[in-house]
Amino acid sequence: MRVLLALGGNAMTNADGRARPEDQIAAAQVAMAAVAGLLEHDHDVVITHGNGPQVGNLLVKNELAAGVVPPVPLDWCGAQTQATLGFVLMDALDRELATRSLDRRSAALVTRTLVDADDEGFTTPTKPIGRHLPEAEAKVLMGHGETWEDRGDKGWRRVVASPEPREILDAPAVLALIEAGFVVVANGGGGIPHVRRPDGSLAGVEAVIDKDLGAALLADTTGADVLVIATDVPNAVVRWGEPDAEPLGRVSVAELRAYADEGHFASGSMGPKVDAVCRFVESTGRTGVITSLDQITAAVAGDAGTVVVPAASLGG
Repeated sequence: MRVLLALGGNAMTNADGRARPEDQIAAAQVAMAAVAGLLEHDHDVVITHGNGPQVGNLLVKNELAAGVVPPVPLDWCGAQTQATLGFVLMDALDRELATRSLDRRSAALVTRTLVDADDEGFTTPTKPIGRHLPEAEAKVLMGHGETWEDRGDKGWRRVVASPEPREILDAPAVLALIEAGFVVVANGGGGIPHVRRPDGSLAGVEAVIDKDLGAALLADTTGADVLVIATDVPNAVVRWGEPDAEPLGRVSVAELRAYADEGHFASGSMGPKVDAVCRFVESTGRTGVITSLDQITAAVAGDAGTVVVPAASLGG
């Protein structure tokens, strides 16, 4: 099977959330052990990843240096973290493959994603990113064209657009690498957001694409048989934190949508993952999985995790 594995940005930090280079390298090694397990079962694997903590680090550098050099635009931050995490993952995978005597090649592709220039988020941005800052520091950044909001006692926080991903612009290159036998790392952070100008040319924009929705689009675009969203828990859970909490195993996409509509999945954590796997299953009729890294191989076989299928597949 072809598996699209989506790693959260926090999968590239240590257990305490630190994102020092050594922390990210160690975390990548754990993630790539799971990928090597899939390759041992003769699956093709495409990898995408979050980049929230890494972009957050770059934003802090922007803030500290704003009085000296212009801040790096958000699309540039996305491109830089795609490249950095891409080579870290490639190095980790190469090490893991060598220990298992597996002969596979990997490639990381800086990937652009098309969004709608008319998305309302560009006129009324609402997605908060980065740290809270005092008003005086925020105003320096506003002088560089950024949008910041007063959040009361916490200080000021930057807000940006979070538009819907429409198209993986570099899909032909991703597909060519897959067909050539590469394990491909692509579309990190949901992709570098781009709009198409009236003359047909492309331009990067200051925005954040939801990484899980970007993963669902990449899985559909690359013809993945299974979309696996890796998180820090083995299953999605209804009634989380309550005495009758229930981990979900094999479930139809309609049932999972119903649970989401009832408010079982938090918007800042499990909610986007549930939405992404539902979109993939609905658009392709294939399988979506939410599980932890150590359960990925079993989950792809349907034996672990939350396995989301079309209703017609439940009896099979």
